[in-house]
Amino acid sequence: MAENKLEATVRSDFGKGYARRARAAGRIPAVIYGGKDKKTTHVSLPAHETFLIVKDNANALVELDIDGTEQLALVKDIQRHPVRWDILHLDLLAVTRDEKVNVEVPLEVEGEPAPGLTHVQETFELPVIAPAIAIPEYLVVNIEGLEADVTVRAEDIKLPEGVELDIEPDAEILTVREPEEVDIPEPEAGEESEGEAEGESEGEAEGESEE
Repeated sequence: MAENKLEATVRSDFGKGYARRARAAGRIPAVIYGGKDKKTTHVSLPAHETFLIVKDNANALVELDIDGTEQLALVKDIQRHPVRWDILHLDLLAVTRDEKVNVEVPLEVEGEPAPGLTHVQETFELPVIAPAIAIPEYLVVNIEGLEADVTVRAEDIKLPEGVELDIEPDAEILTVREPEEVDIPEPEAGEESEGEAEGESEGEAEGESEE
């Protein structure tokens, strides 16, 4: 957890004006909610350090130093700028080390199905219940050598110790299939495609200009 430690400063200012000033100063507005006392605390976090922690982990667990008081918190929502993708605001859930939490963990497909086949993925995240201090960053869906019409279900995915499904076991994750053939109509004999006609015209024009 040392690498996920952040210094949080309690704030009493709110609104778009404050948020702009905070981001200009290298801070990110955030709110911490939940915990045993169900208290909501508004804080600001260092922007660069926060970005490094959450950029590859949607369920990052951070150890906050809130004006000298330590608090574990789970990232629950990240608001980003639609163009620059900068972090604009964070929602954090206060947790304890012995607590289990409901999270959605990304799925990564590993391996290749039998030759000539492909797969269609129905979901890209798996809802699970996991220890707050041991949330997997991702779960593996292995399709190595699978034949056509084989469906991988939630219950087929190997879960780490202490992690359990928070979805019906027979929920479909992906299906192995034969690739769909796409019929591309051929132009009738004697007809030129629009692209070919344009290409010839451009070629003739270029030839004239070179002379």
